[in-house]
Amino acid sequence: MIGKTISHYKILEKLGEGGMGVVYKAEDTKLRRTVALKFLTPQAFGEQGDRARFVHEAQSAAVLSHSNICHVYEIEESEGQTFIAMEYVDGRTLKALMASRPMKPGDAVSICVQMAKGLREAHDKGIVHRDVKPGNVMITPKGEAKIMDFGLAKSARRTVHTQTGTTVGTVAYMSPEHARGEDVDHRTDIWSLGVVLYEMVSGRKPFEGDYDHAVVYSILNQEPQPVMVVRASVPKGIERVVGKAMAKDPDERYQNMAEVLADLESARKDLEVQSSERLAREASTGKGRAYHYGLIAVLLIALVAVLYVVKRGGILSGAPSAIDSIAVLPLENLSEEPGQDFFADGMTETLIAGLAKIGTLKVISRTSVMRYKDSDKSLPDIARDLGVDAVVEGSVQRIGDRVRITAQLVDGRTDRHLWVDSYERDVRDVLALQSEVARAIAAEIKIKLTSQEKARLESVRAVDPEAYDAYLLGRYCWNRRTRESLNTSVEHFETAISLDPDYALAHIGLAQTYAVMADWGFLPGGDAYPRARDIASRALAIDHDVAEAHTSQRLLHFPLTTITLPRVASCECYPGGRSAGASQGQVVVTGAG
Repeated sequence: MIGKTISHYKILEKLGEGGMGVVYKAEDTKLRRTVALKFLTPQAFGEQGDRARFVHEAQSAAVLSHSNICHVYEIEESEGQTFIAMEYVDGRTLKALMASRPMKPGDAVSICVQMAKGLREAHDKGIVHRDVKPGNVMITPKGEAKIMDFGLAKSARRTVHTQTGTTVGTVAYMSPEHARGEDVDHRTDIWSLGVVLYEMVSGRKPFEGDYDHAVVYSILNQEPQPVMVVRASVPKGIERVVGKAMAKDPDERYQNMAEVLADLESARKDLEVQSSERLAREASTGKGRAYHYGLIAVLLIALVAVLYVVKRGGILSGAPSAIDSIAVLPLENLSEEPGQDFFADGMTETLIAGLAKIGTLKVISRTSVMRYKDSDKSLPDIARDLGVDAVVEGSVQRIGDRVRITAQLVDGRTDRHLWVDSYERDVRDVLALQSEVARAIAAEIKIKLTSQEKARLESVRAVDPEAYDAYLLGRYCWNRRTRESLNTSVEHFETAISLDPDYALAHIGLAQTYAVMADWGFLPGGDAYPRARDIASRALAIDHDVAEAHTSQRLLHFPLTTITLPRVASCECYPGGRSAGASQGQVVVTGAG
C-alpha cells in the first residue's frame, strides 16, 4: 500500500493496526494536507454487519467537532475498499505514555479533563464511544488529548449494528453492563474514563486476569483495590472521582460528564494549591539555607563527639535496643493461579491478628499497613511513617493444597535483617502455620510470652480448605465497605459456615458484616444488630478464647446514638460518605462513644 494513491489520497506510511482496521498516514492531494486513512481489514468483512458498523462509525463521528476529538473528514469506497479519512494527529498514544510508570497526578487529571470535555461533546449529540481506553487517546507534543476511533460509537437514536448477544470493546475497560451484553448509555463511557484515570495514577489496571473471562468475572463480582492503597500519594480528590465513576450500578455513578468535569476541576485546583504551598515552603527554606548549613555542621560535629564518648563507654557495644512495636507489611502473592490476591491479603491479616495476641507488643492494624502494598518506599521510611521499631515482610505461595510462607524481620531503625525463615504446610494446617510464624517472630524479638499468650497462639485447629478460602474472600470483600461488597461478604461467610459449622472466625466475620451494614444504613439496625449479637454468641460458644468474638459482642451491646453538633460544615465519617439515616449536621456514633 505504501506509495499507492487511492482516490485522491497518497499512502505514505503505516501507522497501526487493530481488530477492525488498518490505519495509514496519507497526503490529501487535493487539499495538500496530511490525513489518516482507516481501512477495514479483509478479515473483518467476513462477519455480517461489520461493513454497516464501519459506515455508521463515520456517520456518527462526522457530526462531532471538538478540539479533543479526532475530526473525521469523509468516508469513501475505492477499488472495493471502504475507508475513512480523518485528522492526522502527531503524537503518542496515552497507552505508550503510561507504559513505563504511573503518571503524576496533575498530568493525569489534565488529560482526563480534556477527555471528559470531548466525551461530553459526543454525549450531548447522543453518541456513546463504548471503547474509551488509553490506546484510543492520542497526546500531542503540546499535551493536547484527542479521542480517536468512534468505531464503536452508538447513537442513542439509531439501531446498534452488532449481532445479538455480542459485545464490542476492550474487556479491561468495559463497564459491568457492557460486559453483560446489555444496552449501554453514556454512563458506560464514564465508567471507562474512571478505569483510565485509575490506571494513569496507580500504574495498574483495576481489573486484571490472565484471560478475558477472568477479567469480566472481576468486573462483575469484585471491587478493585482503592487507588490510594495501590499508590499512597494519590490525592483524595482523585480517589473520589475514580470511586464514583466506577460504581458498578450505573445509577450510583456520575450521571453526566458535566458532573465528572466539576469534580476533576476541583481535584486539579487542590493539586495546584498543594504545589503552590510546596514551592513557597521551598523558597522560604532557601532564604536561610546558608545559616542552616552552618548550624547543621556544628550539630554534626557535636553528634560525632557524643557518639564517640557513648561508644567508648560501651553503650553501643551490645545488642540493639528492644523491639516493642511491629508492622506486618502486605505479603507478596507468588501463587501461580490468577486472582489469589485475596489469599495473600487474608494471610497478612491473620498474621497481624496472631501477633496482636501478644499483650506487650504494639502491632499496627491492617488498615494502616495495606496502603504500603506494592509501595516503593524503603523499610526504614515505612517504619518511621508507622512509628514502629521493626517491620515484617515476606511472601505467600499456594500450589494446590500446599501453602508456603517466607517471612523476614527487619529492624526499622537500622534496616538490618534480624531473621528470615520459610514455612510450608498443608492448607488444612494453615492456621497452625501462621501461629508458628507469629511465635518465631516473638522469640526473635525477645518478647516473653505469658502462659495465656502461649496457649492462645498454640490453640489452633485444622480448617476445611474451601471454608478457609470462603472466609478469606469474605474478609476481602468486607474490607471494601460498599453495599455490594458487604452483600457478597455475607455470601462468602455463610458458605464458610456451611462447609465448616465450627469455624468460629467465619461466624465472627458474618456478625461483623451485619453490624457494619447496620452502621452504614444498608440494613435496618433493629434487625441487623440482634442478628449480629446472636452470631457472635454462637462464635463464643464454639471457641470461648477467640478475642474477636468477645470484642464484637461487647461493641454490639452499645446502643446506636445520634448527636447533633452545631455549625458543622461537613463530616466525612466513612470513605463512602455519611451514614444513611443521619441528617446534615449529625454524626452517627456506635460503640462505646
